[in-house]
Amino acid sequence: MKKKLLKPELLVPAGNLDKLKVGLQYGADAFYMGMPSFSMRSRINNFDEDSIMEGVNIIRKAKKKFYVTVNIYPRGNKVDAFKKHFKFLKDKMKPDALIVADSGVFDMAREYAPEIPIHMSVQANILNSRAVKFWQKQGATRIILPRELMLSEIKEIHKEVPKMELEFFVHGAICVAYSGRCLLSAYMTGRDANQGICAHNCRWNYKVREGHEYALEEEMRPGEFYPIEEDEQGTYIMNSKDMCALPYLKELVEAGICSFKVEGRNKTEYYLATVTKAYRQAIDDMMAGKKFDKKLIDEVEKSANRGFIPGFLYGFPGKGNVDLFKSSPNQTYKIVGLVKGKSRVVKGDDMYEVEVRNRLEKGQTIEVMTPNDQFTMKISEMYNIQGEKEDVVHGGVGNKIFKLKKGLPENAMLRLKA
Repeated sequence: MKKKLLKPELLVPAGNLDKLKVGLQYGADAFYMGMPSFSMRSRINNFDEDSIMEGVNIIRKAKKKFYVTVNIYPRGNKVDAFKKHFKFLKDKMKPDALIVADSGVFDMAREYAPEIPIHMSVQANILNSRAVKFWQKQGATRIILPRELMLSEIKEIHKEVPKMELEFFVHGAICVAYSGRCLLSAYMTGRDANQGICAHNCRWNYKVREGHEYALEEEMRPGEFYPIEEDEQGTYIMNSKDMCALPYLKELVEAGICSFKVEGRNKTEYYLATVTKAYRQAIDDMMAGKKFDKKLIDEVEKSANRGFIPGFLYGFPGKGNVDLFKSSPNQTYKIVGLVKGKSRVVKGDDMYEVEVRNRLEKGQTIEVMTPNDQFTMKISEMYNIQGEKEDVVHGGVGNKIFKLKKGLPENAMLRLKA
């Protein structure tokens, strides 16, 4: 008898309150989020205690789950702050789990918030079943597996430790070191990746200078040279393509993965909406016994990406896994606006206030994406917030009023072919 597939969780990032609302609207089952001082994504994260509690209330009302990131490797001067934070987590937030990397933080979590389950972060680099068994003995309830694992290795871990929940990153950026353990940022900019403030030096544009030794010169830092070493495997400062496991979700579930994780707490609402919607459809189609819809790849290509590879799922990526010529992301469409609600100035069921993100001219054809629909239309009318007609709008100058289509929800995305 064929084993029935267990429906996996779609776990997405909530970098702030707005992104949380978008992720919920576009189909997420669960969220990972955290306070800046204790989290691996402290830049572009404006959560404070009040706003994160607002997010908690929204998630609970929707009957979804959330996991709190406490996954930095803290230096000694942060230990007391962690103790106070655990009290807030235990008494106020009451998350479904904590995401932990450091063994000292794990020990504090067991001491100060023993009732909260612990998920071991991808930062812990748990690559084999013995390591999984070790953390199982300590009390961890889920392992977030590194992107560096192959499908065959995931199967082996699940076979050896079948009662342990396994989570896996299915979409997003791939580090040039073991998941997040890179020191380039700290060395070159003083921003420590393991404290949540990575400068993403691996994405920068470099020139190779030859002298007594090879060195890299970054385009924004002329005259500053960083020596590089090379062995038979090559050089290690590389711009990796992104992970996309959309076609392989069934294989991952069969291998033992119970949670599909999307990377990107620092990325935009548009990225989050596009990717969440695509993975939501792929999971629902899989559970309904439908074949994978290849058009979903086209959909995620409409958001920022560096080209896609399946990571290490079928072996080491090898030739073609890096983009040697571009430090900026690709995308086939660019966002031009987010619907914020009905217009209160220009009346009509099809008039909306829109947060403009990029330049748009009257008469251009856009694509409108909602959680349940997608269509193209021509922009026939645009107004400023005072209700005066405009022919061109620009991003960064506040909200405008657009004539669109009746029945659009808040956070509908307006995009233009790039």
